[in-house]
This record gives sequence, structure tokens and C-alpha cells, in this order.
Amino acid sequence: MDMKQMMRQAQKMQVQLAQAQEEIKDMTFEASAGGGMVKATAAGDMSIREIVIDPAAVDPEDVEMLQDLVLAAVNEALRGMNELSETRLNAVTGGMNIPGMPGF
Repeated sequence: MDMKQMMRQAQKMQVQLAQAQEEIKDMTFEASAGGGMVKATAAGDMSIREIVIDPAAVDPEDVEMLQDLVLAAVNEALRGMNELSETRLNAVTGGMNIPGMPGF
């Protein structure tokens, strides 16, 4: 492969990565804990967009349980969103480690 071909390939990959990053911004991942009593939705920018708590999960005598359920749902939502992002980026990069890219 000559240098011009390598440059074209690099430019093509750069465009595809930019497209993938835009797609990731619009992705969400929902996770739940406590049999669905607490749900958390993470966005592609790794922010939490929504937390839904079933009123039945609110027990003033056991606030720690609710805290644990929220924490579990949020962590699972972030983990799932991270996996979705990596899968989408790996589809473009073929799994190559590119410095400066999210998840690398």
C-alpha cells in the first residue's frame, strides 16, 4: 500500500469515526435493579438522563436499600452504554486502539 492509499484510508476512517461518535451521542441504554423497581437511563455522553423509582421501593425505614438499588441501576446503565459505544467504535476501527478516542 502506498502513502496516498494510506492517507485516503485514514481520512475515510476519520469520517466514519466522526459519524459513529454522532450516532453514539443519540444512543441510550436503560438498566434496572430490584426487579425493575429502579430504572436508570444513560446517554451516549455518559450522563444519566433519567431515573425512575417505583413508589413501592420507597421505604422510609430502609433508605439504604433504595440507595443501593439506584446505585446498581446507574452503574449498570453506564456500563451498558460504554459497551454500546465501544461496539459502535470497534465497527469502524476494527478494534484498533486509537489514542484519544473514548473508551481507549
